[in-house]
Amino acid sequence: MIDLLTIILAESALEPIPREIWTHPSIRSFSKRRGKHPRLIVLDRSYHHFAMKNLPNSEKRGRPDIVHFCLLEALGSPLNKEGLLRTYVHTINDYVISIEPETRLPKNFNRFIGLIEDLFERRCVPPSGKTLLSLEEKGLAELIRTIDPTYIIAFERGGEPKTFEEVALKLAEEDRPAVLVGGFPHGEFSEGIIKLANETVCVDPEVLEAWIVVSRIIYEYERAIGLPRRRLERLRRDGA
Repeated sequence: MIDLLTIILAESALEPIPREIWTHPSIRSFSKRRGKHPRLIVLDRSYHHFAMKNLPNSEKRGRPDIVHFCLLEALGSPLNKEGLLRTYVHTINDYVISIEPETRLPKNFNRFIGLIEDLFERRCVPPSGKTLLSLEEKGLAELIRTIDPTYIIAFERGGEPKTFEEVALKLAEEDRPAVLVGGFPHGEFSEGIIKLANETVCVDPEVLEAWIVVSRIIYEYERAIGLPRRRLERLRRDGA
């Protein structure tokens, strides 16, 4: 059993400022202050709320902090440190960010945004040496075909009620399981996203933040495959 889990943040609210609002006065002002063209600036509702109100699916856009929190949870986990986790970000406008497990993202949000803006511009970071983050235009269906998971579970409000533990035990039965977590603040997955999953589950009667879902499913999966025990046994053995 490989125990390799893939987490995909799907339809994530992470994108450059879209062309439709480049000429909005608040965008022009913000762009001037940043000294960057709008196409090289990450859309953020904290700054661009009024400009983005009329964008399609505006309630699902402009929340890069969600991706930041989720990636910090995932990449800092024991599962990832063991090389047993793969993490991808699928954006709402169909780009995919591939993240190497050894990546150490900035904990400071502004530095994270700077990194993502470099990624949107260059398509890979760092620009030389081993690539840690790469960006390519790719839909979620194509990403799933590429990674070829053996079973996919989507966390969705309308899914079958199950605990995180029950979900993790099912995932642990598979060689290459994957989970879909919505990387957006409001709304639901698009219908096409749900069709890509083998199963949809609801893990709480209330809407949970995406980073809570990410951290809890990783922990329960670690427990399901016995990883905490294995790591401590290794520590005791090495310290003997």
